[in-house]
Amino acid sequence: MNFQNEKKLVRDFYKSLDAASGEGITSVLKSFTAANYKWRAFHPFNLKTDVQDVSDNFWQPFRHAVTNVQRRMDVFFAGDNFIDSGSSVWVCSMGHLMGLFDNPWLGIQPTGKMVMLRYAEFHQVVDGKITETAFYFDIPHFMIQAGYAPFQEQTAAHMVQPGPAPHDALLFEDADPNAGQSTLAAINFMIEDLGQWQSGLPLVEELARSWHDDMVWWGPAGIGATYTIARYAEQHSAPFRAAFTERSGTGHIARIAEGNYGGFFGWPNFIAKPTGGYLGLPPSDKSSEFRVIDIYRREGDKLQENWVFIDMLHYLKQQGIDILGQIKTVG
Repeated sequence: MNFQNEKKLVRDFYKSLDAASGEGITSVLKSFTAANYKWRAFHPFNLKTDVQDVSDNFWQPFRHAVTNVQRRMDVFFAGDNFIDSGSSVWVCSMGHLMGLFDNPWLGIQPTGKMVMLRYAEFHQVVDGKITETAFYFDIPHFMIQAGYAPFQEQTAAHMVQPGPAPHDALLFEDADPNAGQSTLAAINFMIEDLGQWQSGLPLVEELARSWHDDMVWWGPAGIGATYTIARYAEQHSAPFRAAFTERSGTGHIARIAEGNYGGFFGWPNFIAKPTGGYLGLPPSDKSSEFRVIDIYRREGDKLQENWVFIDMLHYLKQQGIDILGQIKTVG
């Protein structure tokens, strides 16, 4: 398997996009994307099909608000899409967009200090053009850096999150296909084993079937990061399972792996109802979508690290709480 053309296209796209400004951003988007382009992002941006819209409503305002932006990429890989039996190729990257928060963005007031927008991104490449993008970024994480407290409580730790422990995830050269198959198998086993919460095993034993004991789960703001199976169970998995019922099956648009790294995204990934209450909110019978990107590092036959991006603002909006609307009203 050779993904050099697709990887080069995305790297060239990033280089051009990061160097552009103003309407130059629109020109870059038009140059690298197909006529039927789809761009998916977290609330409040959602699905867009016009690159002018993407430029006008996300990239130009963000770049005005956050100046001197650097792309600090920790993960980069590509693969054939397991979901469509390998008929499409996707390129994935993850890291932070770092800069100086100099002007308001989405009603969030500037600090004049360094800030990082935590992101993960999937691009589908067809005939030398990007046809679809899933660009998921952690706005509440950004808000916390700016001094806001968007959530009533968080079960795990808030921090600016590092990349993989081995520092070997920038797969600009193609990795061993056998390693990628092993990673995909580990991810698929985890999804099949854990995805419906019905194994009948004690939670820690269930998790240990897919994860190393010293696993690290780098969760989104509102949940946080946690370390070891026992603390992951205590600080995220058990509270999350207790909070939600009537979980739907898992739905992904793309699931890929290369080398020791892999990941997936959905739109949404699943639907569930917070009948036990969540994020400090009371129980609710309103079903909500969960839009998620997961990035994994495999070690041996189990998963070792997981970076998770969940559209928490979209979840809360479905529960009747508009975090960004609230801060704009206060501002």
